Amino acid sequence: MRTLQHWLCALLLASLAGCGGSSGGAAGDAPPSNALTITMFYGSEKQAWMEDVTQQFNSQQVQSTSGRPIYVSATPLGSAESMEQILSGAAQPTIWSPASGVLIPVANERWAASHSGAKLVEGSPTALVLSPVVIAMWQPMAKALGWPEQPIGWADIAAMTSSGKSWADYGHPEWGAFQFGHTHPGYSNSGIASILATVYAAAGKTRGLTADDVRQPATAEFLGKVESGVIHYGESTGFFANQMFTRGPAYLSAAVMYENLVVQSYDTTRYPSKPMPVVAIYPKEGTFWSDHPYAVLSAPWVDDEQRAAAQSFLQFLMERPQQEKALAYGFRPGDANLAVGAPITAANGVDPAQPKTLLEVPSAEVIEAVQAAWKQNKKRVDVMAVLDTSGSMQDENRMELAKTALKTFMAQLDDEDGLGLTTFSTEATVVSPISPLGPKRQQLADTIGGLFAQGDTRLYDTVGEAYTPLQAEPPGDRIRAVVVLTDGQDTQSQRSLEALLQEFRKDTEGRSIKVFTIGFGAGADMGILTQLAEATGAKSYHPDDTTTIEKIYSDIATFF
Repeated sequence: MRTLQHWLCALLLASLAGCGGSSGGAAGDAPPSNALTITMFYGSEKQAWMEDVTQQFNSQQVQSTSGRPIYVSATPLGSAESMEQILSGAAQPTIWSPASGVLIPVANERWAASHSGAKLVEGSPTALVLSPVVIAMWQPMAKALGWPEQPIGWADIAAMTSSGKSWADYGHPEWGAFQFGHTHPGYSNSGIASILATVYAAAGKTRGLTADDVRQPATAEFLGKVESGVIHYGESTGFFANQMFTRGPAYLSAAVMYENLVVQSYDTTRYPSKPMPVVAIYPKEGTFWSDHPYAVLSAPWVDDEQRAAAQSFLQFLMERPQQEKALAYGFRPGDANLAVGAPITAANGVDPAQPKTLLEVPSAEVIEAVQAAWKQNKKRVDVMAVLDTSGSMQDENRMELAKTALKTFMAQLDDEDGLGLTTFSTEATVVSPISPLGPKRQQLADTIGGLFAQGDTRLYDTVGEAYTPLQAEPPGDRIRAVVVLTDGQDTQSQRSLEALLQEFRKDTEGRSIKVFTIGFGAGADMGILTQLAEATGAKSYHPDDTTTIEKIYSDIATFF
């Protein structure tokens, strides 16, 4: 039997062969001088396939209706983020291909409100590729729950997260607590699919979900039970998959993602140390397709020639060679005439006969009601923001940019979330201990506005002092995090880097306190900051230039 690695190697060779000797522009290259450029925002889940086939299309220099070579500039982006950019006018792509059609009713309703009832997406867009939304779980853990003889669904997740049971109750005390994850519904398609499926399960329906169903107290209780097991959120399904497959079952027992990511987990080149196999659980109550609709936008910035060019690109994507490449990347073909085969096999943890129960995409009104219910029942966070106020923060206006970014971060937290602020230079100062943000939001914003830079950099001691009080909180009750920004290297601490890392490593992986680090400016030691973040399962950021610091704080807020 061919392994997944064999399939991916064959695909790479085929791609290289296709590129050899091509005379057209490749993805990332400049388009021909007389080209008709069309732009596309697409869900980042299919980035590898899209880069491959877009490069091939551009190299062919297909002619537009006026005889110009068509050049496709395709950008991967989170589905919800791309929708917001289009609706706000910040971006004007010709084509929009989110990860699924779940967001299209929402986009159409909001577009109609400001465009005299017109739709942004007309009709039913063609599905480029398919991948079911699944719960990825370590195979031994799934078997401990009775799988595959006993189907698993959202009710089982709710029971696990709310009953106080751990894996010890299933005969495996060595696995610790059940730890669950899904992405942030405000930024990620898999996140919104996750909470919609949970609410469908709570209502006992597979279609016809109403806003009244969502508002039932029992629905809120069920949703809250599932959310109570979440270790953190995030904007990227790929990040969850990578963390789970790299860090192992101590970090995550299960996470909501796409079937193709489960297939990718069997790539031993990418995940050489994965400790045990992963399987796709198709929730017994039903799930959604991630169907990657190809929508040529009905927007004033798309003219007839661009529309025709977009149709030419669609025709190319749906041709058999491109669809077969999608299959090799772990997607099911959008072309129903192409059979589903390897690598969609049991050997790669998936079941080509699933999903057997599909959920209907609800109306925009219901989707918005579910998002509101999630905000009320999501897991809360306690986060300490640690800000470097040493003298070097005066350089390149870093202090003022950091203060603005921190206020943006505050705006993304709910009143019930806990936020604290610690500043450090030669000494550390707890400006505000962690407490609910609501009552102190304005006061804290005013305090941040009055901060100024002076002194040296007492990094390790300050991070350790911010971390220790959070250890006193019960693991699992709330997301616990430290967000550190510094522009320099430690010059004042008593403790060493290794001592700090040892303290982090004592905590249980999944429910550990996450330490996000931001290196601001050329003086920050990104190697050290990356070690601090990765020791806790969090991320480290280094802006390319000083204007991106606000975006970094916004990205970190999606984890909460």
